[in-house]
Amino acid sequence: MSSGRAPRRRFTLLAATAVAGALTLSACGEGTKAGGGGNTNFVTGSGGISTVAAGERTDAPKLDGTTLDGKALDVADYKGKVVVLNVWGSWCGPCRAEAKHFAKVSKDTADQDVQFIGINTRDTQRAAAVNFEQDYDVTYPSLYDPTGKLLLRFPKGTLNAQAIPSTVVIDRNGKLAARTLAAIDETKLREMIDPLIAEK
Repeated sequence: MSSGRAPRRRFTLLAATAVAGALTLSACGEGTKAGGGGNTNFVTGSGGISTVAAGERTDAPKLDGTTLDGKALDVADYKGKVVVLNVWGSWCGPCRAEAKHFAKVSKDTADQDVQFIGINTRDTQRAAAVNFEQDYDVTYPSLYDPTGKLLLRFPKGTLNAQAIPSTVVIDRNGKLAARTLAAIDETKLREMIDPLIAEK
């Protein structure tokens, strides 16, 4: 009898952990949480944008997988460019509110060595996410991450993507440079990426 209880308890613990993780990653709102504790070397401004000075940045995690249209994509292939990662879901109201701004700025900065990449999460069917991109004229690729596994690759205490929506900007050297945990407009997006475009 006791041998049957141990696997059941283990399963219950794993299920509770998975639910807690899902709730953390699916905040979908005006997230303002800061990541990690201790000396993280990043500063959050009044607009909710966290930044790290060039000499104190940490490497971005390995982010690779399949895009919504079934192609292989590895974020590391864009080293040398400023990479804007936007975590979104088609079901998320704030994601819909910011989508037009991301679509516009991605086109405006395409000739400035800036690459936008989405991370679509919590959409169990690709069709909903593909329709979202068509509705908002999003032309840059999005990694398909229905279970949020890619988001868990960000090290704790760094500029990690821990809410939906989140935006993380990687500098030309492949390091985490800026983050916001809330939906943003064109002005805030440019505030995040323009200083990194200017870095050489």
